[in-house]
Amino acid sequence: MTSFLDRERTVAPAGYNRWLVPPAALCIHLSIGEAYAFSVFNLPLTRLIGLGKPAASDWSLTDIGWIFSVAIVFLGLSAAFGGAWLDRVGPRKAMTLAALCFGGGFMVAALGVSMHSLLIVFLGYGVLGGIGLGIGYISPVRTLMTWFPDRPGMATGLAIMGFGGGAMIAAPLSVLLMHHYATATSLGIVPTFVTLGVIYTVFMLFGALIVRVPAAGWAPAGYVPSTSSQKLVTSQSVTAAQAMNTPQFFLIWFVLFLNVTAGIGVISQASPMIQEMFQGHVTAVTAAGFVGFLSLFNMGGRFFWASLSDRLGRKPTYFVFFGLGIILYILVPHTALLGSVSITALCFGVILSMYGGGFATLPAYLRDIFGLRHVGAIHGRTLTAWSAAGVMGPVLVDYIRQYQLNHGVPKADAYTVTLYVMAGLLLIGGVCNAMISPVDARHHEAIASPAE
Repeated sequence: MTSFLDRERTVAPAGYNRWLVPPAALCIHLSIGEAYAFSVFNLPLTRLIGLGKPAASDWSLTDIGWIFSVAIVFLGLSAAFGGAWLDRVGPRKAMTLAALCFGGGFMVAALGVSMHSLLIVFLGYGVLGGIGLGIGYISPVRTLMTWFPDRPGMATGLAIMGFGGGAMIAAPLSVLLMHHYATATSLGIVPTFVTLGVIYTVFMLFGALIVRVPAAGWAPAGYVPSTSSQKLVTSQSVTAAQAMNTPQFFLIWFVLFLNVTAGIGVISQASPMIQEMFQGHVTAVTAAGFVGFLSLFNMGGRFFWASLSDRLGRKPTYFVFFGLGIILYILVPHTALLGSVSITALCFGVILSMYGGGFATLPAYLRDIFGLRHVGAIHGRTLTAWSAAGVMGPVLVDYIRQYQLNHGVPKADAYTVTLYVMAGLLLIGGVCNAMISPVDARHHEAIASPAE
């Protein structure tokens, strides 16, 4: 079994069709993308005892919000520490570990819900599931970039778009399962968690089974590496440790942190947010559809924006994210005041497309600046920005909302200040992006990275 998981067992034979590799990435990312649908459980988890409405001993929505944040924290930490390991052992072993952790996280979380222990839920979905998220997230990225050296942005879009689209499946499926398992004394969350754990483990293991890496020295037919000079694209290589000594690493870290903070708060509370902004007009089922709608934009944006970045360049693409994002965050409170659910949903959809596009464009941005050889490890370390944003974004949404409610602001208006804060964060992110420049030659490895 151990030898079957070794990198050497995944080397593709001569003539292998590289378009057979993206489905393996999608098996992983469509599964772990469930994290973006976790908000459909938020309100039910506040009524475990009260059922119809929260009881005094039920968990608060603010407490529940930390489940998602803990998962994102451990996503970033496991990606940071697992990046170099992944480059060494290959994608199959990493995908298998991700499957066992992510599926196991649901099982432990189910135990925590049945015992009404929030700590166990944190340990299950947050810690164990978060480790599965992180390892699973980075495992296909470098593999696809080696298969598509001619289109690295498109490759990372293919690798990561499933993560954005996972909620499109998970949100309605989770609601359907809860309704199916619900009884007079239970909301059906425990069996729903168990069912999802089994489904995702099997699906992710299938992805691990079919993944392949190219043989050493492989290149697409007719591919000739570009010899033209591009300002932010290097033919050299920078190690992960040395990258962290450069200002470019920290500028990109803040670019990711600020872009993610602005979007992840919306994702973490998408279902209750849309219900509260349009009270009486949006039901729980409709809100689940809204989560799926956002997931569609999140997924499509990852492929669209990352592919477009191959033409525009990574830096200009991020300028689009920040500039257009600022306009939309300022616009949303006004569309909500007009009572337009459709326009508000469309604005959030475009925001989420750029949120997802930022993730999908990031590995190619890192490849351009630091080279391909160590991009897996550098990408993993950069994702610690996601961990920080996974706390900051939901905290801003949850606590500013609660502060507003405590001071008599109607629920429909409780998110307005937060949205303006998000616009301000994007402005800072645009400044950081403007400051990114090529890495100084003193940080390059002594030997140029070989073609891969």
